[in-house]
Amino acid sequence: MTGLRTRLRDRRAHWLFRFECDGQSYTGGIGRFEDGTIAEVFINGTKVGTAANTNAQDAAIVASLALQHGCPVETIRHALARSGGATGPLATLLNEVERP
Repeated sequence: MTGLRTRLRDRRAHWLFRFECDGQSYTGGIGRFEDGTIAEVFINGTKVGTAANTNAQDAAIVASLALQHGCPVETIRHALARSGGATGPLATLLNEVERP
């Protein structure tokens, strides 16, 4: 059984962040629900077609689906925290975004 997905408005604000992770440059995007909580995540690397870019995009898609099915962003942050800090692009981006 799956939880219901919260539908996002067709037009919504989107915030962009530029950041680096493991020597790679990325652009990350954050979309929010009407209450201000994070609803979706986008990550694109500057090196298109690389495994690093594909993996970052895939992580963002899975995170977005989890968020839209009710998983709190703090749960995702906690699950990604390894060795005391962010290690991948998704964790790095989520740590750049202010916490509620």
